[in-house]
Amino acid sequence: MKKRFIPLLILAIGIAGFVLLKATRPEPETASARERSWLVEVMTVEPGTHTPVLPLYGQLMAPEQVTIVAPLAGRIGSRPVREGQRVAEGELLVALDEADVRPLVAQAEADVKDLQAQLASEQVRHANDREALEGEKAILSNAKRQFERTQSLVSRNLSSQEDLEAASDALARARLTVTARQRAVDEHPSRLQSLDARLARAQAALAAARRDAGRATVTAPFDGIVTDIQVAEGDRISQNARLLSFYPDQGLELRARVPDVFRQELLDALDAGEELQAETENGQHRFVLSRFAGTSDPAGTEAILVLSGEAGGLRPGGLLPVTLERPPRQDAIAIPYSALYGSDSVYRMTNGSRMQRVTVKRLGEARGSNGERHVLVSAEGLDAGNSLITTHLPNAMTGLKVELAGGAQEAGE
Repeated sequence: MKKRFIPLLILAIGIAGFVLLKATRPEPETASARERSWLVEVMTVEPGTHTPVLPLYGQLMAPEQVTIVAPLAGRIGSRPVREGQRVAEGELLVALDEADVRPLVAQAEADVKDLQAQLASEQVRHANDREALEGEKAILSNAKRQFERTQSLVSRNLSSQEDLEAASDALARARLTVTARQRAVDEHPSRLQSLDARLARAQAALAAARRDAGRATVTAPFDGIVTDIQVAEGDRISQNARLLSFYPDQGLELRARVPDVFRQELLDALDAGEELQAETENGQHRFVLSRFAGTSDPAGTEAILVLSGEAGGLRPGGLLPVTLERPPRQDAIAIPYSALYGSDSVYRMTNGSRMQRVTVKRLGEARGSNGERHVLVSAEGLDAGNSLITTHLPNAMTGLKVELAGGAQEAGE
């Protein structure tokens, strides 16, 4: 009988232990709902005067670049310079062979001397014609008297008809001689004018020959750099053939296309006498906005910026990115791009650690002291001292609870 109650006893002990453990167990804590907060970083709003910048990409040009062409056909006698060489003012660049230049000048000089001799000969001829005209007029007068005497004698039958005809012929010849001589005297001014014109043309040709002879030897008109060499010493070239180019190492210009939305603002600044500067990415070179091109197209208008300082390694034709300073803007706020939502919204942190959406107006881009890019904005809803959230949250919305990342770290510590 005792063995039959042992299982029942064990079962009773187990039930009693379970009841005891259940009665002595600790009460679980009551779970309460807690709102999640997001860690963010903030910056203090400090409105002030900032200079927005405009990134540009332009091409370097040398507006004072000179292209040397051959004034005459001939052979290159000397070309001591090489591509990219820097030369000083007055140094020889290229020269034609003197054997090709001297004969042209000598021929022009000979033409002038020939016409001067013809003019002198015309003066002598005119003097002789005038003197001869007086003698021939006297002969004509004698011929007239002789004709009249013979005519009188014939009328009285004292002379033959043949004598009258001979006297008439002599009178006619005398008249023709006087007429021809008189024409030669009268034509003297026109002949003189023609010779004067031919002499003037020859003198102009001589001046042109001497000018071209002077241009046949080309020296550097200023300190600069040689480029685009087309010939070598000994080459035969034709007139007006390109020889080389030469540009000053000062006064390089950068031509960059500016969107039309910024053009009027920059033009107003130039008219007001403001100096707007542009700087390369490495800060090695600076340019000053000088003017705008006279024409435009749908992509914008070319701004012309003049290099300030030494050219260094810059060369015409190169492409160069620069950052142009725009006119300063007052009451502007420089914020990082991470604080911007869309194109016109930011969030500030309220006193209750909540996000509040604020609509802003973009004014442009600015560069921080460390070179970091910022966006300039203005907003009536942002006041000095406000905490602007700079952490970009994908679920950002007004009323979202946030807490400072620095404060969370300190709490954890």
